[in-house]
Amino acid sequence: MKNSILTLAILVTGFVSAQKANLNVNIVGLKNNNGVVMVGLYNSEGTFLKKSFKSSKSTIKDKKALVTFTELEKGEYAVMIYQDENLNGKMDSNMMGIPTEDYMASNDSKGFMGPPKYKNAKFSIENNSKIVININ
Repeated sequence: MKNSILTLAILVTGFVSAQKANLNVNIVGLKNNNGVVMVGLYNSEGTFLKKSFKSSKSTIKDKKALVTFTELEKGEYAVMIYQDENLNGKMDSNMMGIPTEDYMASNDSKGFMGPPKYKNAKFSIENNSKIVININ
């Protein structure tokens, strides 16, 4: 009986982890190799640009960066990135509130007269996925 329960537990654990997905975020087109790239992953419109579901940072090499988020549930997500050139841990802006460091959201949505919208940045994950964010 103990072996049956243990076998069932192992099978259920394997099935649950098989339902998870990884997301590779490739950032290209950075203007230099200064600082790091900060990456926020959001899983709802209500938290977009307010509180990330997961976050990470990456060093920059050859004006590119890569971040991988693991063990994600299938569903809808959006990504926002910025290049923290001076390593102060925040996106710098001028007196008007306009960012002075490069930024971009998934689907290359940058926003017009304000930050990007979740509806323009969202995408679905059903299995292991890769997105490319091009800073231009």
